[in-house]
Amino acid sequence: MPQFGTFQYICSNVPSYPACNLFYRQLQHTASDLLTGVSADSSTAPVGVNPHCGIPRAGHEKSLGNIVNLLVCFFSIVFVVVLVHRTNRRKNAVGRSEFRTFLVVYLLTLIFQVFTTGSYLRQGSDGLTVLTAIHLGLIVSLFTALLASAIPAIQVVLAVEERTWSFLVTSLGSGFLMVLVGVVAGYIALDVGFGFSDSLTSKPPGALRSVPLFFFICVWPLITVAVYLCTMLYIALWVLMEGKPLRYFGISFALFGCSQVAYFLVNESLCIAASGRLDGSFISTILETSSVGVLFMAWRSITEGWIHAFSIP
Repeated sequence: MPQFGTFQYICSNVPSYPACNLFYRQLQHTASDLLTGVSADSSTAPVGVNPHCGIPRAGHEKSLGNIVNLLVCFFSIVFVVVLVHRTNRRKNAVGRSEFRTFLVVYLLTLIFQVFTTGSYLRQGSDGLTVLTAIHLGLIVSLFTALLASAIPAIQVVLAVEERTWSFLVTSLGSGFLMVLVGVVAGYIALDVGFGFSDSLTSKPPGALRSVPLFFFICVWPLITVAVYLCTMLYIALWVLMEGKPLRYFGISFALFGCSQVAYFLVNESLCIAASGRLDGSFISTILETSSVGVLFMAWRSITEGWIHAFSIP
């Protein structure tokens, strides 16, 4: 059994996993002899560390990089921009600014995903390492923003009035937490890649192990999703007694679960079948963006329930 915090299996079996960019650079500077096979030459190496299958860097072996996922990310960005616009139009909706923040951060993750998983930048380069650290920090901030978007609903349940000190302090506190957690995760990612401190260097090097990084990008999202889902289900079932938001939340999180299955279980098989021309990351992106779209519908439905139940003007 691999140790907790180990990325070795993921980086060799899951194509286009962004955190592997950090470990590639770490090995390049501490144990370059462990970079073998397609990872041996950084100018052509795909995303991953000695992966069984990967998309070669664009411009080599007639590769266009992860072009399919790039196109999916482009259309997803357009879709999220539309959702942000529609969120802005709901002036009196509960948690409008928090949900808008969630959407904007997701949009940023899509932009960074193009560069960190697209096989367009040289493996081990400073630019790719920095972009990857920012990307991972944004992912952690995204799930924290999801959790923060539930706070206004909790405040309504507790009868906390808007524009009061307690309301403002809670809202500002959740925003500060989102930024703080993202910055901490981003710094840890930078440390893993650049080796600022010896404490985050994998021991042994081939294990690709970092417990803090693993916690932030693998465990923290699961915690926030579970807390958010339980909170919104409680509000839908026991406060509003509405079945419509419940269906939307169920569909949204089912789509998110399927996106993770596609990413971690289908990704490599599709890469092998396509001889490294594409992988399953585009399927995961489609499902994740669909999940966000349905989550918007759930949020819209539950805010309509607030207006009906509490006569919010």
